[in-house]
Amino acid sequence: MTSVVTEPGDPRLSDYLRLTDVALRRLKEPAEGLFIAEGEKVIRRALAAGYPLRSLLLEEKWLDSLGDVVAAADVPVYLAGRDVLDAATGYAVHRGALASMSRTELPGAAELVEGASRLAVLEDVNDHTNVGAIFRAAAGLGMDGVLLSPRCADPLYRRSVKVSMGAVFALRYARLDSWSAGLRLLRDAGFTTVALAPNEGSLTLKELADQHRPRLALLLGAEGTGLRPSTIAAADLSVRIPMARGVDSLNVAAAAAVAFYATAQSRR
Repeated sequence: MTSVVTEPGDPRLSDYLRLTDVALRRLKEPAEGLFIAEGEKVIRRALAAGYPLRSLLLEEKWLDSLGDVVAAADVPVYLAGRDVLDAATGYAVHRGALASMSRTELPGAAELVEGASRLAVLEDVNDHTNVGAIFRAAAGLGMDGVLLSPRCADPLYRRSVKVSMGAVFALRYARLDSWSAGLRLLRDAGFTTVALAPNEGSLTLKELADQHRPRLALLLGAEGTGLRPSTIAAADLSVRIPMARGVDSLNVAAAAAVAFYATAQSRR
């Protein structure tokens, strides 16, 4: 089922068109139940996680290293030159290998919470790079899952997947129908909800890590604005990472990684 495509506007490439148009892709991808994986490692990780393949779009040089994937694929495999790839997608596709994948049904928030002891909870983190970096840190540093507010960015958007190096496929996540109901769900399940906020009077991260908290949910807000004041007030604890040299805070993804490491260590 391998065919050569010579025109970037070929309708067979509709899944791959205008990948840099964030507004378009936010509508198209969830509505059509697809996402784009870029690069051999990410494609293989998506397949290993059980995401069904819709099609492949490759430079011919990838036929050898992805030969087993191509041979097993019961879907269209499109071969195109770099100029066609770049024109169709809207950017320089340096890796030269793209896959359109089908989304799978997400677990419910209650299902995700059950059996977990360390959760990351993202409130309106709308930057796809930060979401991808948070997922990579959460997967690598022992978190059990991620809960997303209704307005949080899509972990399966191409940029998030790429930044996470496919870690979005290794970690379970769920989207909350309601932010306030999500916080109640966590409390009812015995979680201590912890707002990561650089406020005076907050516990330091070390003070939190020194406590025995069997179930922790770490609440993280968007870059710049951080968590809403109402969220900080509703959390069981407010925790800060002490800073030096007049720096007031870390990037949300960096702060998340520090907090994940500290609390994972306290669990062990």
